[in-house]
Amino acid sequence: MSGKKEKSIEKREKRLQEISLLRTIPYSDHQRWWSAETIAVVTGANRGIGFEIARQLAGHGLTVILTSRDTGVGIEAARVLKEGGFNVDVHQLDILDAESVSEFAKWIKEKYGGLDILINNAGVNYNLGSGNSAEFAKQVIETNYYGTKNMIKAMIPLMRPSAAGARIVNVSSRLGKLNGRRSRIEDEALREKLSNLETLSEELIDNMVSTFLQQVEDNTWQSGGWPQKFTDYAVSKLAVNLYSVLMANQLAERPEGGKIYINCYCPGWVRTAMTGWSGNISAEHAADTGVWLALLPNKEVTGKLFAERRELKL
Repeated sequence: MSGKKEKSIEKREKRLQEISLLRTIPYSDHQRWWSAETIAVVTGANRGIGFEIARQLAGHGLTVILTSRDTGVGIEAARVLKEGGFNVDVHQLDILDAESVSEFAKWIKEKYGGLDILINNAGVNYNLGSGNSAEFAKQVIETNYYGTKNMIKAMIPLMRPSAAGARIVNVSSRLGKLNGRRSRIEDEALREKLSNLETLSEELIDNMVSTFLQQVEDNTWQSGGWPQKFTDYAVSKLAVNLYSVLMANQLAERPEGGKIYINCYCPGWVRTAMTGWSGNISAEHAADTGVWLALLPNKEVTGKLFAERRELKL
């Protein structure tokens, strides 16, 4: 093993130890803005990172709505948490199905009067190991970007006003960094527009992913200047990160008491079904930063990308 690789592993192990220590320290009572009446919705929560986020939030005393595309699987996941003494409810939700999203919105409004925290965890990835293709690009983009965006739009009107502000946390990736070493967009003019709040828009982001999908269809994506690693996944998460920045800027205009803070975080390469169980991070550690962002006390952090509780430059 090379000295450089050894140092990288040593640095990572040290950081994981720091995070483990942080996780053992309970949130102080005077910083606790939530209660059992606080409603947190977690999408794709029947397994993996989503399930662990739901478990940790419920462990902090919130009421968690576990959602799953498959009703039976969701009910079983909720049963496991309930047997552990956690306050969990469950509802079917397919973020790609407009009728399902609408039905869920109607249900949560009638039963709980709305929600306080939204964790957009549901997502897909078909590139495993060192492989890279765009074979499933359309499904990846539709799920990871459009599904997440549609949930945000559907839930914002239902987010309950409070002094602490409502929270949206998007499970994303550092592969979605605009200026990443191996995941950057090579088109400098487009990159400049995407990095400038004066020119960033939903239409621009949508056009970017549409151009990518068209090049996939034309089989020209490999020369299109797209990210070199996990290409379709990286493009989908870049779109999520950029949309979050855009929404954070728009939501910042809301009056006090009606604030909504939106952030993204990269859980890392996690040992879950999505990675074929080849990741190097446990779901427990992977969920930590998402839970931390959801429960940040009185800190107006918004429009940022985090990994291991540290802000990353987009």
